[in-house]
Amino acid sequence: MGGICLAAALLTATLPLQTFTLAWTHSIEKIRWEEDYRLDDGRLLLTEARIKGSGAGMEAPDGARLERGVWRYRPALAPLARLRLAHSPYADDYEICAAGNCRPLASLLPGIGETAVVELVPCASATSPAVANRRRH
Repeated sequence: MGGICLAAALLTATLPLQTFTLAWTHSIEKIRWEEDYRLDDGRLLLTEARIKGSGAGMEAPDGARLERGVWRYRPALAPLARLRLAHSPYADDYEICAAGNCRPLASLLPGIGETAVVELVPCASATSPAVANRRRH
């Protein structure tokens, strides 16, 4: 089955997930963003993204549709070998959501510390140069 592996410095965690949502709150506008991923041939495939509003630097891309106050769209992004997420005290923590339950990264990697880079990769995948860096706005 594989799953998703999280790593920050010496901390690691494994989540037995084939699909999940990565969620966070924009640090200035305080608007929630969500991205749906699924494992696809040892990579992370971004299948849909949602923005619950708009604001500075948060405009929905061309082709996005507004449904009940949420912009929905499908990013044109190739499958990724990994995601790099910034864990910082200056913004709300990223959340990993599955089956209606969301958990902050800090609860998945106890002892993470104030600042860290968290890598999220398919557990069975080999290291690859294809890296996506995600910054919180």
